[in-house]
Formats: sequence, C-alpha cells, structure tokens
Amino acid sequence: MNAAPDDGATYVIRGGNPISGTLKPGGNKNAALPMLAATLLGGQPVSLENVPDIRDVGVMLRLLGELGATVTALGPGHWSIDPSTVSTQTLTSNLAGEIRASFLLAGPLLGRWGRAVLPRPGGDRIGRRPLDTHLHALIELGAEIEILPDRYVMKAPRGLSGADIFLHEMSVMGTENAIMAAALAQGKTTIRNAASEPHVQELCSLVESLGCPIQGIGTNRLEIEGIRDLGGATAVIGPDPIEVGSFIGLAAVTGGHLRILNTMSNHHHRMTRIGFGRLGIHWEDDGDDIVVPAGQNLEIREDLTGGIPKLDDGPWPAFPPDLTSIAVVLATQARGTILIHEKMFESRLFWVDRLISMGANIVLCDPHRAVVVGPARLQGQDLASPDIRAGMALVIAALCAEGESTIHNIKQVERGYENLHQRLRSLGADVERTT
Repeated sequence: MNAAPDDGATYVIRGGNPISGTLKPGGNKNAALPMLAATLLGGQPVSLENVPDIRDVGVMLRLLGELGATVTALGPGHWSIDPSTVSTQTLTSNLAGEIRASFLLAGPLLGRWGRAVLPRPGGDRIGRRPLDTHLHALIELGAEIEILPDRYVMKAPRGLSGADIFLHEMSVMGTENAIMAAALAQGKTTIRNAASEPHVQELCSLVESLGCPIQGIGTNRLEIEGIRDLGGATAVIGPDPIEVGSFIGLAAVTGGHLRILNTMSNHHHRMTRIGFGRLGIHWEDDGDDIVVPAGQNLEIREDLTGGIPKLDDGPWPAFPPDLTSIAVVLATQARGTILIHEKMFESRLFWVDRLISMGANIVLCDPHRAVVVGPARLQGQDLASPDIRAGMALVIAALCAEGESTIHNIKQVERGYENLHQRLRSLGADVERTT
C-alpha cells in the first residue's frame, strides 16, 4: 500500500491533449471498504484480491491492524486478513476520523464481540451525513449505544438478535452495517428499504461465502439467517463503476479514443449510459469492454416534451450520486442547457465556483441544483480539491481547459483513484505530481 501523500502535494496539468489508449479500472473502492470490515466476521483468514491501492483502503487496513487483526500483503492488490488475532474492540486512532468507512467496523465488532468503541468518522465534507440509520438498525438488533462528543460506545451484553428492520433511508453504509451485524445475530433478520448498489451486492456475496445465507441480494428487501460461527473466504473485488464513468467522461470531453477493460458494463452502467447520453456522450460495448470513440459531438439532448433537460441522481439503480460532479464538468463542454439536480447530498455542488472561475457558464440555484450552459472555453486556474468526486471533476476540467492548472489538496482525489497521475500520463495527459 502506497504511503499517504503529503498534504502539500499538487497536480500541475496542461490541458488540451486527448485522453486515448487502454485502461484497466481499479477495484471498487465502495466495495473494498465494507468487505475489509467484513473480514472480522469469521474466525478464519479472508483473502481479498483486486483491492485498490488508494488512501481510504490504506487507512482501513491500518485500522484493522490496530484492532489486532493480522494484515498480510500477498501481492499487488491482494491482502489476507486474519481476524483470529483481534485483541481489542476499541479504536482510539485519529485515522478513524479520516474516513467515513471507519464506522463500518461497528457491525462486525458488535456482532462478534458484543462491543465496539469508535471515534466519530470522517470522510467527504458534502453536507450533513448523520449516522442515524446505522444506529437505529443496530439498536433494533439489540445494541445499546452511548453517543459521546468524540466517540460512540456500543454494547450488546446479551448478544444481537434478529429483527424486522425498516431503514429510515436507503443508506448504503447503513445497509452494510446492518447486514454485517445481522450475519452474527441469533435468528432471522429482515432488512427493508435496503440499499441495493453493486457494492452492497458484493458485500452480500462475501458474507454468504463466509457461511451466512442471504436472500434477496440486489433487491430492497434482504433476509439474513444469522450464524454464530462464520469461517474464511476468498473474494475478488469487481471494477470500480465510478472510476469507469469518470474516464468515459474524460475521454469524451478531450476527444480521445479509449478502451476500458472488463467493466461489467451491462450490470453497472445502464443508467450512466442514459445520463451521459443526455449530454451527447455515447460509447460502444465490445464484450465486457467499453469503447469510447474519438471526436464526439457533445450536445444536450432535448426532452421529448419540451423544457430544459434535467440530469438527477438517486439511490441505485438511478444515476449514481458519485458521478454528479463529473456530469457538471461534462455539461460545460456540451452545446445546450441542462439542469443538474443533486438530490442526495446538500453541499455537493458548492465547489462549482471553481468551474465558474475557469470560465464555465453555471448558475447555482441552491445547494442542490445548478443550471449549466455550454459549451464553455475553460481556462487553466489555481484550484483546490474539496472532496474525492469534485476533485476528479476538477482534474477533468483542467485536462480539457486551455493553459495550465494547479490542483491543490490532491489527497482528496487520491482517496478514491489509484495511481491517478501515472495512469493519466500513460493515456497522453500532460500532468505532473509535485510535493
């Protein structure tokens, strides 16, 4: 796992080069983090392959080590976690405050050891992201939770028991925590209003491999038969659909020809195809590869019934929230007007002032809606990355802008994209990473 980059690191990008070539996407960040947490459920080692080499994963591996698990690198992207050596259920490290996914350890720790003490998690600053859905689900399974200013103290002195749970919202991580806790609860648990994203499905498949049967994978109702003694397993993490979508958009706005390998296109990208299609972006499927043709004519597709077209996100299988920031940049390069409606996070569009400074024609209507008029000739600027996805959106903007841009706070981008500057350079981008 690469060392965490220095906080002062930057990308220096000179735009104008088409992004072309062949790309192998990294492992799905949003699957890797809960699957790493799930390695604590059983009593035997778990082997995970295609684990992305990114900051958030590195933090999660260190947190597992701090709990006492034996964490072993078996090769590039291949890790073994042995939970039989866990010696504590309390995390005190400041590292837990760096990633929101640190709270995914609550379900496994409570389910197996009946106790978990976790600091308040960190993650992207994209508005309020309360943990109520997680906490209510764990309480319904029998947990007792004390909320302190700096930590959560959770206990299950009589163990967890199966329950019929209706989640307050279709929360991905809330669903994942409930799945892992229910896997070790006594009796049957039904989780209604469950999230069903591909990464939730991957977690369910791993939990099944550990020995816990789950019915309804891929739907919004999961039925889980708790098993007290789970074992080990081997799993391969699938390709990251957000990374794939990011590079589809990047190739389209820079005019390049890009082949993306082994994308699970028919499963992951049908709604992305519809959403990006409204911006005039198209691609071809070649087996399981995606081929983005060069020289696309980006033009906003008008609604059949008139009015300004809209692109909005939502829970799976709607357009992915993590691609909304990317879509804003793509819309600046398409001819026409479109409303981007970010429904899921209340502050995720506040970064568009950076795009406006580059020359984008954007009206930010409120925290959730922006009207984008394109195409705009973007000019290189001195920029700062506010979160993972907005950071990648700024990278895309810089690569299709005229002149030179410097992007600061790139640790945010590198939390979610593996070896980004090196992979961009291999595809023809003029980008340097400075420290």
